[in-house]
Amino acid sequence: MGCAPSIHVSQSGVIYCRDSDESNSPRQTSGVSQGPAAPLHGLFVQTDAADAVPAGRAPGPPGAVRVRRARAELGSGSSAGSAAPAGTTCRGRRRHCCASAEAETQTSYTSVQQVSSAEVRIGPMRLTQDPIQVLLIFAKEDSQSDGFWWACDRAGYRCNIARTPESALECFLDKHHEIIVIDHRHTWNFNAEAVCRSIRATNPSEHTVILAVVSPASDDHEEASVLPLLHAGFNRRFMENSSIIACYNELIQIEHGEVLSQFKLRACNSVFTALDHCHEAIEITSDDHVIQYVNPAFERMMGYHKGELLGKELAELPKSDKNRADLLDTINTCIKKGKMHKIHRDSGDNSQTELHSVRHRNRRKESIDVKSVSSRGSDAPSLQNRRYPSMARIHSMTIEAPITKVINIINAAQENSPVTVAEALDRVLEILRTTELYSPQLGTKDEDPHTSDLVGGLMTDGLRRLSGNEYVFTKNVHQSHSHLAMPVTINDVPPCIAQLLDNEESWDFNIFELEAVTHKRPLVYLGLKVFSRFGVCAFLNCSEATLRAWLQVIEANYHSSNAYHNSTHAADVLHATAFFLGKERVKGSLDHLDEVAALIAATVHDVDHPGRTNSFLCNAGSELAVLYNDTAVLESHHTALAFQLTVKDAKCNIFKNIDRNHYRTLRQAIIDMVLATEMTKHFEHVNKFVNSINKPMAAEIESSDCECGPAGKSFLENQILIKRMMIKCADVANPCRPLDLCIEWAGRISEEYFSQTDEEKRQGLPVVMPVFDRTSCSIPKSQISFIDYFITDMFDAWDAFAHLPALMQHLADNYKHWKTLDDLKCKSLRLPSDS
Repeated sequence: MGCAPSIHVSQSGVIYCRDSDESNSPRQTSGVSQGPAAPLHGLFVQTDAADAVPAGRAPGPPGAVRVRRARAELGSGSSAGSAAPAGTTCRGRRRHCCASAEAETQTSYTSVQQVSSAEVRIGPMRLTQDPIQVLLIFAKEDSQSDGFWWACDRAGYRCNIARTPESALECFLDKHHEIIVIDHRHTWNFNAEAVCRSIRATNPSEHTVILAVVSPASDDHEEASVLPLLHAGFNRRFMENSSIIACYNELIQIEHGEVLSQFKLRACNSVFTALDHCHEAIEITSDDHVIQYVNPAFERMMGYHKGELLGKELAELPKSDKNRADLLDTINTCIKKGKMHKIHRDSGDNSQTELHSVRHRNRRKESIDVKSVSSRGSDAPSLQNRRYPSMARIHSMTIEAPITKVINIINAAQENSPVTVAEALDRVLEILRTTELYSPQLGTKDEDPHTSDLVGGLMTDGLRRLSGNEYVFTKNVHQSHSHLAMPVTINDVPPCIAQLLDNEESWDFNIFELEAVTHKRPLVYLGLKVFSRFGVCAFLNCSEATLRAWLQVIEANYHSSNAYHNSTHAADVLHATAFFLGKERVKGSLDHLDEVAALIAATVHDVDHPGRTNSFLCNAGSELAVLYNDTAVLESHHTALAFQLTVKDAKCNIFKNIDRNHYRTLRQAIIDMVLATEMTKHFEHVNKFVNSINKPMAAEIESSDCECGPAGKSFLENQILIKRMMIKCADVANPCRPLDLCIEWAGRISEEYFSQTDEEKRQGLPVVMPVFDRTSCSIPKSQISFIDYFITDMFDAWDAFAHLPALMQHLADNYKHWKTLDDLKCKSLRLPSDS
């Protein structure tokens, strides 16, 4: 069951394994030679045999061996096992040292030898119960204390006598007695109820029975209530009676009643301790299937806290999109994360155990905040020990690839595996994380046609050649740059443009203002500023004039007629990429070549975009679709054309002076990042980033106080994943921009999709996204679907790595804006009153 093979329950309720060393016992006694008394707990000092029998008392039962007694000074600086002074050896002698706290220990060897440890069976458990230990707390020796002393000797109990509250508490904390008898007859010696409360305030007293010895009521007084005694912590009341048999009967009843019950409770606690440390999920339910107990493994697996589960049926758990009833019944959405043991207790107190395959994904709560976050709103330079809600949400993402589930199972198996097996599984995980095995099982979140059409249009290549029509570019894709105006230097930028660019490092930078003042040529100006800040010319060993010429050529090959995919979008993606490169963890994970590659990839990632989707081009049988075999058509074209335009003319060839090996590495990085923007691989890239970057990083932060980047420079594969994720987030960062910018981008992309739908209808092509009909489309619904399906999970993962609180706040505010419009049945970008 994943726990220790056997359990030992000590007298104090401490659980330890059978094969543990004796030295690890929590109650190991001092190593003193005790002769025949060696099996007994504690330290015993032999005194004269004449002290064996209390004054006025006959010896014990016939045939009994003479009894030995020991006194031990407790308190006043003396140890519990030290021998008493000469003046305190005899019971009848007067004590000369009144300040000392004394305790007496008397043990009959014959009786203890006759009463060996008892074996107790509780269900399938076989436990050994040691002889009972009794503590008598009497300020003075009298017939009542002697009666209990000899009753303990007759029953075979180990007995200690304490004279003061201090010595009583010290003795109890050392021995953990099962029964305590407190003299409640005389209040002038000590306050018995206060003594009881002080003992009850300690942890070992949970399983101790405390007996109050009270004086009998006089004939003219009514018998007192037991409630004050119960409130003070006493379990029972004993009316004063010095008869040994009366004391004996009382102790025997307590042993077979309360003490045995407490012993069983300690055994039950040991079982629950084992269940708490078990790695398999366990729940205990009533005959009405109400949850009565769950172990921590069950909490972790289900994603709910114990307080949310106890007293409820599983069917009553808080509902969300991820544990809807219809999904619970769908086998394709379930994962066998492990086995869950369900213990069903019927009304007859019989238990039945069932094994359930756990539906891990869909019964999981939407978000689990693993650790509270301090100062989330500030972008502090140090990321040490920081955990974000985004880090928790990456474990409950909307889409999981089969390989993601495999990695989760392997990670769980590693927890219980030997070192050699765990190392082998590490190697398996390493292989899985560095191969292309992350294509997700696609399916829409709900039945919303907006989501279905949007996903269908972006995640597929369309219906192959259902029409004989072909789509041909209306623009010469190899346009020469010879007719372009002479590029300006960074020092010759007009003041209005320079003033805007002063704020380009801020996330709230308004790209549309730059578009307006540059007459739809923002890419050249922003590119000069950003590339200069990152030292691109120095790295490429090219002049600023070459860089300016290259930027102009690239911008000239963006279609200004496109509503969305134009050079303003390219400049926006370049700005976002530069912003991400400035984040501490991103900067620490990439080198200069990676930064240069990312900036170039962002600049060229949509060059010569026709304003139509890949699905449209495939359905239209375009030349590009034929050229690239209907696979990543536009992304392949963007990268190929970018390099063609760059190397065609030495005046704009920014790569002409770079080393061949550096060029090959740089080229491969640029191609890889641009191809990563293709939406059919969206979930593949996100899932791989989460499993290879986020989750190992979270585990490392939890297990170590040091802030070590989990994606160090030595891990080439991790660098590739970070660059892919960075440009993907930069490419679709519109929902994370300030609201005004977000609304403007939403209007532009909607207009481009409207235009595509119009052309599809004119040419008789399959309509890829029918909801983007300008006469009926709800823009708020389309934005909600896009954020739900593509944006939230991806930016949660990226935020967990790069720490982007401002972006996540914008995302929440913008989503609220679209939801408000949708609730009001508004289909436009704003309410009519806001327009």
